[in-house]
Amino acid sequence: MGYKNLQSCVADLERHGMLIRIDEPLSLNMEVGAVQRRVYAAGGPALLFTNVKETAFPLLGNLFGTLERTRWIFRDTLDVIESLVRLKLHPMEALRHPLKFRGAPMGALHLLPRRVSGGPVLDCIISSSELPQLVSWPRDGGAFITLPQVYSESLQSPGLRGGNLGMYRVQISGNEYSPDREMGVHYQIHRGIGVHHREAVERGVPLPVNIFVGGAPSMTMAAVMPLPEGMPELSFAGLLGGHRVPMVTRAGGLPFPAQADFVIRGTIDPAKVKPEGPFGDHLGYYSLVHDFPVLDIKEIFCRRDAIWPFTTVGRPPQEDTSFGTFIHELTGELIPTVLPGICEVHAVDAAGVHPLLLAIGSERYTPYNPLSEPQELLTQANAILGHGQLSLAKFLFIAAREDNADLDTHNIREYFTHVLERVDWRRDVHFQTMTTIDTLDYTGHGLNRGSKVVIAAAGAPRRSLEGTLPAQMELPAGFRRPTVAMPGILVISGPACAARKKQGGDPDIKELCRVLREHPLPEACAMVVVVDDSEFAARTEENFLWVTFTRSNPATDIYGVGAFTESKHWGCTGPLIIDARTKAGHAPGLEEDPAVTRRVEELAAQGGPLFQVI
Repeated sequence: MGYKNLQSCVADLERHGMLIRIDEPLSLNMEVGAVQRRVYAAGGPALLFTNVKETAFPLLGNLFGTLERTRWIFRDTLDVIESLVRLKLHPMEALRHPLKFRGAPMGALHLLPRRVSGGPVLDCIISSSELPQLVSWPRDGGAFITLPQVYSESLQSPGLRGGNLGMYRVQISGNEYSPDREMGVHYQIHRGIGVHHREAVERGVPLPVNIFVGGAPSMTMAAVMPLPEGMPELSFAGLLGGHRVPMVTRAGGLPFPAQADFVIRGTIDPAKVKPEGPFGDHLGYYSLVHDFPVLDIKEIFCRRDAIWPFTTVGRPPQEDTSFGTFIHELTGELIPTVLPGICEVHAVDAAGVHPLLLAIGSERYTPYNPLSEPQELLTQANAILGHGQLSLAKFLFIAAREDNADLDTHNIREYFTHVLERVDWRRDVHFQTMTTIDTLDYTGHGLNRGSKVVIAAAGAPRRSLEGTLPAQMELPAGFRRPTVAMPGILVISGPACAARKKQGGDPDIKELCRVLREHPLPEACAMVVVVDDSEFAARTEENFLWVTFTRSNPATDIYGVGAFTESKHWGCTGPLIIDARTKAGHAPGLEEDPAVTRRVEELAAQGGPLFQVI
């Protein structure tokens, strides 16, 4: 039941035609990554690279490259997890229909890892320079582990319940790292390892950390799960994998999976940091060089038949999109139990996940009065922005279920139309300034620092939206090519923005506001987004979401026609304007090396290993 290791999963996928072998000699330097990205984009199979030039280990890519394959990998346990979710939502159902939940007790038996004295992971001892030195993008600062499972435990409460398994970026070469002795550990804010690191800093002692690579597929999925506090990721890995996870402990150190492909054991010195990065990341840009903790390597184990799983991180959608969708399928129904009154929360993958949340809440404060403006929605918005990794969001749109029982946050166009029909820009825009944002987001005023905005909409429609350009439109010099991105949303190419925003705002956007006040747009135009290239931004829904929300910081980049501040509340009488142009200080976007792209195209030609695959 379930896969206990990566080898059995690979063999099963190959038997069922879901995996192909790539025997063509390829390089770790961008080539295997470029192949994986192209096969993912084509909805293709998992890939086992058997002849990678710079390493003795085979590499596994695109394992979770489709949602269908991800579901298939965990097919033996999904019914059990669904039963446990239903029990959480409706506990009395077990008494009324016990046969529906007969698998739940057996699943619960898999929550507790079991200790073993040894396992295949102890077959070999290697150095870090023998690990596959995978480089994904031209400007990456070195080689990175892209699917690491980083395990630490609380120094105050060691053991399973005090453990954290997370997927934090690990740089294994480059920059100032001592070869075979050090690695960089890049973890973002609001991550469990940060609590453990803080305890080590306060005590002045090293923090033991183990990094697992490979092993049971359930271990990889558990490392990215946003689990509630009190549920260890190792327990979820057992539940999803259909077996108790066998763990080895050596010389009093932290445990590690007996079936892992690689285990890196080490400690983080609380006083030591070194430059880490750049790295092509999931927002579609490079996260730049910053100081992060350093892992001092103690030893590295690996299986004799070890496989190195990897992915490529880049502008979404990428393979990690399947993670997010699969997680939503497993846990989406639990949202109301964690955030009362909330019906849905959608972290929009096309916008880089953290920059944009779409939510549906409930208005229950005054059921005896007609719904006319957001009330409880604002309370619920604050709850969302105070909950776990949702707190990293920059833009949160929230609507009331009472206005449309069929509203779906995953139907982006319909959702934005619903909100923009109802929003009152004089009242419904609520800022949080000088706060925290995603570590990888460079639109704010510093690392981890930026702003947030809640846009809440409730009540009857205020305007009808159109999907066509206004018949007449006056624009200042430098603004051109207005295009409709969605009903009620115009995107306009603006003049190049050479500097970050200063106090008082950008003069070009202020001039746009002035002109649009003197020559008003129709009421049907509710929002204007200024971009570098309106044709690109409006070409697809994905382009619009990516450009708009990864290139803007609410406090400095939101303007409005007829803007005013009253009792410290900001609003505007005309359309809302978002400046989503590229600005100084933003991270550069990701682009492939043309020579690497040509090499992949050659593999896709007739007779090549990727012919009719991409």
